[in-house]
Amino acid sequence: MHEHTIIEEFTRQAETFNAAAVANAPGMLEALIELAEPAPDERWLEAACGPGIVSRALAPRTGSVLGVDATPAMIEVARREAAAAGLANTGFATADVTALAFPDGEFDGAIARFALHHIPVPGRALVELARVVRPGGKVILADHIADEDAAGMAWSQEIERLRDPSHWAALTVGRLRELGAKASLELEAEHLLPLLLDFDDWLARGSGGAQGGALVERALVDRPGGTESFRVRTRDDGSRVLELRLWLARWRRR
Repeated sequence: MHEHTIIEEFTRQAETFNAAAVANAPGMLEALIELAEPAPDERWLEAACGPGIVSRALAPRTGSVLGVDATPAMIEVARREAAAAGLANTGFATADVTALAFPDGEFDGAIARFALHHIPVPGRALVELARVVRPGGKVILADHIADEDAAGMAWSQEIERLRDPSHWAALTVGRLRELGAKASLELEAEHLLPLLLDFDDWLARGSGGAQGGALVERALVDRPGGTESFRVRTRDDGSRVLELRLWLARWRRR
């Protein structure tokens, strides 16, 4: 099952993802928290929280944050880092974000970053996030997107899976909007931001290994047109940067 692949991959990545520059980028975190507009007396859920980076950014601005993730190793890192930061209003637990054990309307808001592209039939996760948020509550999503162009989408997703077998599929903005509407969520605000990653670091953090890396390099040569959401650019110093596009959205539960 794909869930086992996810847990295996993110057990291996728990420490490296916690330290990754892209995961800790202050500008991205600030944009995400500003979009969430947390109030001091609210209770928030971070779904697929990984090492709890977003939870730790959210905690000083709201009443309490509970982070859940399917990978126990990620939860261990999240607990350790929150304790080191002295964040007493955070908690972490293992859970499947597509089948949460919380009652309806348990939280004022739910937030998920870099999660949906790992989940088969990702609408399941949005339905659950909408369910556990109270009527009028917020669901915040941030994920990198795929191009509408079919050839460009197929090419980029093949590269993503070669690098990281836990990757299922990045979605287009249109599909993300559609899934939110089907989950009885009303889209309030959305932003599209550039997402820049050091290419070699990105490749090394995945588990594709030398063979996967060689196939990625071969695929890069055959880049089709229409791939605005996945580009590899060489800097003046010879290093490479991966340019993705990050979609941030705020929905309200009807």
